[in-house]
Amino acid sequence: MTTMNELDLRQQLLDTSRRMVELGLNRGTAGNASVRCDSNILITPSAMPVTEMREQDLVLLDADGKLLQGGKPSSEWRFHRDILKARTEIGAVLHLHSTFATTIACLRLNVPAVHYHIAIAGGDTIRCTPYSVFGEQNLSDLALDALHDRKACLLGNHGMIALGNDLKDALSVAVEVEYLCEIYWRTLQAGEPHILTEQQMFEVKQKFVDYKKRS
Repeated sequence: MTTMNELDLRQQLLDTSRRMVELGLNRGTAGNASVRCDSNILITPSAMPVTEMREQDLVLLDADGKLLQGGKPSSEWRFHRDILKARTEIGAVLHLHSTFATTIACLRLNVPAVHYHIAIAGGDTIRCTPYSVFGEQNLSDLALDALHDRKACLLGNHGMIALGNDLKDALSVAVEVEYLCEIYWRTLQAGEPHILTEQQMFEVKQKFVDYKKRS
């Protein structure tokens, strides 16, 4: 039986997937998204353009990735499953092929503290994994390592993963990481960027904590 909570989440997941395309963060059938649905996972289907996707096309998996309802899930269901299982504080996972994040991923570069907003992703860097073929367990394992204590990572020669407490939070992280990747790319074209020090980033993270307490 479909609960009202699941109905709401289906609409939110569809809206978020459409918003990623509207923002230019995904194109065509690229990318995928999931959200925690009680003890299960609601995920976008495989190889379906967002423009054609409907709420009933979204796929319901159990916590181990077993199909409960719907058709074929995204080929990247493994890292969605593994992230949501390992990171109990995370409620949503977005995978994007956005231009600047993918560009940096194709260079296989970690994004350093080129701008203080990098702390939004949880640390002093955004890590990039080695390359691994899409849809396989090894890619999920690499992603979990890169996401340790982070809310985003790059996948070598592939794209980006962004995490959030919910879909809105995850999309906010994704937008910020794409911007940071653009800034890093542009500074590399202009010269050698000045990277913030560990102490400077510590001060930024403390200010972020203080800001959240006041808000």
